[in-house]
Amino acid sequence: MVSRDRQQRGAVSVLAVMVAMVALVLGLAACGGGGGGANDGETTTAEAGPVKGELTISNWPGYIDPGKSGTVAEFEDKTGVKVQYIEDVNDNNSFFGKLQPQLEGGESGGRSIFVVTDWMAQQMHELGYLQEINADDLPTVFENMVSNLRDPSFDPGRKYSIPWQSGMTGIWIDKSKAPEIKSVNDLFDPKYKGKVTFLEEMRDSVPLVMKAEGVDPTEATDADWEKAIEKVKGAADSGQIRSFTGNNYTEDLTAGNIVAAIGWSGDASIIENPNAEWIMPTEGCVLWSDNMVIPVGAPNTAAALGWMEFVYEPKVAADLTEYITYISPVEGVKDLVAPELAKDPLVFPSPKFQENCSTQVSPPDVDKVSEAWANTLTG
Repeated sequence: MVSRDRQQRGAVSVLAVMVAMVALVLGLAACGGGGGGANDGETTTAEAGPVKGELTISNWPGYIDPGKSGTVAEFEDKTGVKVQYIEDVNDNNSFFGKLQPQLEGGESGGRSIFVVTDWMAQQMHELGYLQEINADDLPTVFENMVSNLRDPSFDPGRKYSIPWQSGMTGIWIDKSKAPEIKSVNDLFDPKYKGKVTFLEEMRDSVPLVMKAEGVDPTEATDADWEKAIEKVKGAADSGQIRSFTGNNYTEDLTAGNIVAAIGWSGDASIIENPNAEWIMPTEGCVLWSDNMVIPVGAPNTAAALGWMEFVYEPKVAADLTEYITYISPVEGVKDLVAPELAKDPLVFPSPKFQENCSTQVSPPDVDKVSEAWANTLTG
């Protein structure tokens, strides 16, 4: 049984997603889908300088190695910077909804770095909420960044986003309860009614459903998106889907409340269930990256740039990979981690392992499809 507090958090999360979706759509409409926003079309570049003072970072849960020998502690020891590290990004929309009013006023909520997914980084930039980054201020980053992340379509040349980690969206299963689940379509089997969760993130859950229906998300029409959303809505209305979650699906897996969840490949460090395993759906996965961005109004951008440089040192990046088990954006990490980890296809996936995967995309008409998805989340 889910506790009252957990149920309330879930309800608040879905409401936050709705508010954020509305704010995002209205914001994009107001600035014409590019520029504008908090800076009225002006571009601000993060200022480099001595790495000192205080630094506040917002990131997702389980995305850092903790403790006195962890990355934050090492950075503090090396630079003297005092870091406030906040794990308050449960999903992109709810985080955006929380910070958007401050960002619109040119403030960052005291944070100097956010970590958000590709599409959210792009939309924050289009709204004028992000500062640009001078590559000359990040020589270690641009020397060590893996080649396939250097020139993404949403941010050619990496003008405002620096990859934190990459990953895959697929299915987490409890092997002791549902080892037979292989396909996203299996999640709709009535025998699992009330025992599966989907992600609130539209660009994760819906493309997986489309792939299971034989539709390539990168070529999908609005009608394809809406058909998949209708299938998900029917499952939610019937009670087949227990809930829509952010990173907190890991809590249900830990507690044994579910048999399967659409979820992210590297979350083993925050799932305390020895029977939980991430699997590649038979139809393939969704590929994405989460990115460090510097918001408008950020205090101490010099320390933010210093942090980016520090975590792109191969040894530091390898220590991160050892703990968080996502796909590192830093060259040379595979040679520095434990041999068994170097063989893990979730951390160092081969092209063959990912051959049926699709890059994360948005629907052609984002406003229309997002409204349909918001209606699904709220019933």
